[in-house]
Amino acid sequence: MLDIINDYGYIGIFLLITIENLFPPIPSEVILTFGGFLTTFSQMGFWEVAISATLGSVLGAIILYSIGRLLTIERIYSLIDSNIGKRLHLKKEDVGKAGKWFNEYENKAVFICRFVPIVRSLISIPAGISKMKMGLFVSLTAIGSFIWNAVLIYLGRVAGKAWHNIVDYMDFY
Repeated sequence: MLDIINDYGYIGIFLLITIENLFPPIPSEVILTFGGFLTTFSQMGFWEVAISATLGSVLGAIILYSIGRLLTIERIYSLIDSNIGKRLHLKKEDVGKAGKWFNEYENKAVFICRFVPIVRSLISIPAGISKMKMGLFVSLTAIGSFIWNAVLIYLGRVAGKAWHNIVDYMDFY
């Protein structure tokens, strides 16, 4: 990941953050704190890194939102009944509870979940399933993602060469 950022700069950050949204185990903390560190000695600027990361976040979220739009309750129940669903201990009643919770807190959920690792990506799927208005979804995603990205970039910038220490603290979070 670090080589990609070194070699491709803003485009590398954009692509890595897009991929991070699609595969949540990839840690944005590493990408963004390193990006923040790079702003201290390279030509990369704080705002440009933040904008590149936010655009990547939004693109990844739109892809997951679109997947959610394709899902029906029948497809979700089929997944739950499959071997994967059984291995993950998914239950049909949990889907109903999650749906009710999302419908109650829709806007707040999309915004606030941008600050929670793994959930920040996955929240896009129920937004798509519920057919949340795309403009509202993109706005809330962009604002929440920008804040998250800017904080991590700033921490990487402040930490300087010790940027990797931020990752340890974020792992605890």
